[in-house]
Amino acid sequence: MKKIKIPETLFTYFEQAGQKRYYRKNSIIYMQEDQATDLYLITNGRVRVYSLFKDGREMTIEIIEKGRIFGDSSFIQEATRPVSVSAVSDVELISCSLDAMLPYLALSPELTRRLFQLLSETCQHLSSLLDRSYFYDRYQKVAIFLLEQTRFANKDKAIRQNELCYSHEEIAECVGLNRVTVTKILNEFQENGWVLLSYKKVVILERDGLASLLK
Repeated sequence: MKKIKIPETLFTYFEQAGQKRYYRKNSIIYMQEDQATDLYLITNGRVRVYSLFKDGREMTIEIIEKGRIFGDSSFIQEATRPVSVSAVSDVELISCSLDAMLPYLALSPELTRRLFQLLSETCQHLSSLLDRSYFYDRYQKVAIFLLEQTRFANKDKAIRQNELCYSHEEIAECVGLNRVTVTKILNEFQENGWVLLSYKKVVILERDGLASLLK
């Protein structure tokens, strides 16, 4: 299933309610436990949503792109951020408070519907991450990540169908494994003829082969 997005035709409501912000690649947008104030819409570029552990480790929850929102913890009064967010590329955002958005939600049932869909999708994604962390082995974690990320082309994520432009380190961060383990698994997948590896790129050759690990 393709990810739900806010279409560009609805960006104008965010522009009227909030303000544009620009972040350079690798910049921190906000940190875990910061005060949750604004909701953000990505109008260009990509960001990484991740969790920080007390021992300094990071776990990537998701890479999100143009048309997606983040910072929905701001919907809860006096909440703090449960995750950190940083810019994967140069990124353009619109930030706005819930109070500023409310009049526009009343004006646009389509905007309201999209926001609810995105919030529901976030809940489903987090539930799926929990299931995988408990029930999937390391091979299954890498296989399902490759399959899901490459099911559809996504130009905003620089992903072609069956082609993922991620380094082994980036994949490791997304699946919660170390880089050495991910490299070993990817090499085994390549030996099986399921993928083709090159610099910062994984091409899926046999989706059925990867899918067989999930049965």
